[in-house]
Amino acid sequence: MAIDKLAHYSIRTTDLEASRVFYTEILGFRVGYRPPFDFPGIWLYMGEDEREYGTVHIIGIDPNNPEGLIKYLGDKSLDSLKGTGSVDHIAFNATGLAEMRQKLTSRGMAIRERTVPSLNLHQVFLEDPSGVTIELNYPAAEAV
Repeated sequence: MAIDKLAHYSIRTTDLEASRVFYTEILGFRVGYRPPFDFPGIWLYMGEDEREYGTVHIIGIDPNNPEGLIKYLGDKSLDSLKGTGSVDHIAFNATGLAEMRQKLTSRGMAIRERTVPSLNLHQVFLEDPSGVTIELNYPAAEAV
């Protein structure tokens, strides 16, 4: 038995729309097919191919009807739904650092940057609306 690759990651949120905006308008994902679960949510894709079921699954929490989510994934307290918990961050490879900096600056988003010299890699760290840390990895040459 071999594990091939990361299939997706899921985030529970009380603000589905803020997460949609972040992942589509900031990171450039696309909302795509999602099965008709008995709880709100969206599946986000990096491209047009939907055969791999999306990269990010945003799980909406409906405080007026939590039963569908509880039955499917179990219950979690709302207090536990901020940040990455034991997972430190989620990373993506990217290009177009100047454009991303402009986009983030124009929206007043806080970022941290650093270059890993031995890897020729420039990293940008930011947080999604749920406080999950996202790392964007660019070629270091773009950081000039």
